[in-house]
Amino acid sequence: DSDLENLNVIHVAGTKGKGSTCAFTRSFLDAQSKRTGYPRKIGLYTSPHLRCVQERIQINFEPLSEDLFTKYVFEVWDNLTSNASSKPRYLQLLMLVAVHAFVREGVDVAIFETHNGGEYDATNIFSRPVATGISTIGMDHIEQLGPSIENIAWHKAGIFKSGAPAFSAPQVPRVAEVLKRRASEKDVMLNFVNVYPALPASAPALKPNVQRINASVALALTSAFLKNKALVACQDLTAQDISVGIEQFFWLGRFQQMTRGSHQWFLDGAHNQLSVQNAAQWFAEVAVKNNGRSPTHVLIFSHISERDGAALLRCIANTLQMHDTAVEHLIISTYKQTVDGVSDAYRCFRQPNQQFSTGMQKEYMDAWKSILPQTQATFESTIEGAINLARSLDQGTGMQILVTGSQHLVGGALRLLESHS
Repeated sequence: DSDLENLNVIHVAGTKGKGSTCAFTRSFLDAQSKRTGYPRKIGLYTSPHLRCVQERIQINFEPLSEDLFTKYVFEVWDNLTSNASSKPRYLQLLMLVAVHAFVREGVDVAIFETHNGGEYDATNIFSRPVATGISTIGMDHIEQLGPSIENIAWHKAGIFKSGAPAFSAPQVPRVAEVLKRRASEKDVMLNFVNVYPALPASAPALKPNVQRINASVALALTSAFLKNKALVACQDLTAQDISVGIEQFFWLGRFQQMTRGSHQWFLDGAHNQLSVQNAAQWFAEVAVKNNGRSPTHVLIFSHISERDGAALLRCIANTLQMHDTAVEHLIISTYKQTVDGVSDAYRCFRQPNQQFSTGMQKEYMDAWKSILPQTQATFESTIEGAINLARSLDQGTGMQILVTGSQHLVGGALRLLESHS
């Protein structure tokens, strides 16, 4: 318990952007560390992972090594199973491993992203965080947190703790009222953060505009942490710290660009309507401006969950149409990475119970063609097949390929694209 209390925790919840907010916070703290030497070690716990499970637990931008991860997993597991009648669930175990690793490794600050809720989330075990943050809240994980957006906001605000300042992205009025009420009940000072006016106008890391909001909340969290924990001489972020933090920012599989020859890949693990709209807007605004020619545009999409995948596709199509961006080819895939299935085991990923039936394939294609009927639509049974098909569609003018709809899809695509680099 004393080790847990001594962790300097920044806790972040939200629907869209909470991972980016955590990553921006880490980046700003690291920029401060480069200049002042504090914080020396920065821990980050996020979910889900995209390529390997160790990505969830990072120190100073590096995932735990396989050996260290294995060591800490067994230390936690052996201790729990020898002293308790019930075993922890998967996310509970990983969360406890992260806490154990950060304590053992002596981090100066530990940034924790909630899984999908707040009040009853496995990460909500800290009674005295240094600060808490809320990214944009929308309709997602409705079965667990809903049915209304007010219910979802109530859950997210469960991370508020008395004595710790809370910072929120701008919210719709119904959400803002719930957050204010919860903050008042918990005796928490809640601040709604507007976009920081001195953020650089053209930084690639701040496109699309939603990243400007996430970066601004991260700046507020960083400043609150430094004022509480740093020496007086090291409590203020400088303009150079902010510039370095934005320049070095990277968040795997979120608004990520990769170039392979004449093919530009745009990867974003968006999987709800709010986030796929942002991903499509980002593609429309960034992709077409990166090339003077007219490259072939391809969308690779997959989504298998309780959410309405067809509605996600319609949202992407509407957003691209609104921004006058044509997509010549739509490729719908499953979550299976390769034909042989070997790589899926290494991803620590269980295939969903729901199968990608012929009826679902037709529903997805019909949803897209109801808005953009000129697009050629194809189904591929693996991510590898979808990527190979996309490559074969090059007409000699280069290609720009958006991969979105699921973090499982993006994780598999990343592994394949990196292995062919």
